Amino acid sequence: MNLIVERVDVWAASIKDQPGGLANILSGLADAGVDLDFIIARRAPDQPGSGVVFVTPLRGDLEIRTAATLGFNVTSSLKSLRVEGDNKPGVASKLAAKIAADGINLHGFSVAVIGPRFIMYISFDTAEDAEKAADILRNE
Repeated sequence: MNLIVERVDVWAASIKDQPGGLANILSGLADAGVDLDFIIARRAPDQPGSGVVFVTPLRGDLEIRTAATLGFNVTSSLKSLRVEGDNKPGVASKLAAKIAADGINLHGFSVAVIGPRFIMYISFDTAEDAEKAADILRNE
């Protein structure tokens, strides 16, 4: 299938659940020249008035220092892969099934299609599961 599979760190920060909460923290990253590939933000249902934003990647010391001053920390609970390949009907289903066939449970799964390509971010509970899944996908 010719997939590009790589481990990535995901960074997370708390945001205020109000207009501009996300824009404020992202503008701090943009002002430092951070070029993100992926962003997910959502409310924190167990903490009214707050949310969380996840970003990847942060490259280099300047980006990491800037992110830290904005409240970002690398997520120790998410072991993540970035997978890229040619989009075809059913590709997400096929890859998820391959991982499941080895008994690996997913923590999170996000996919987007851009032109003829897909980009997938998959998170796992352990580094061992992430490595096993990476091996499975690299041999696809």
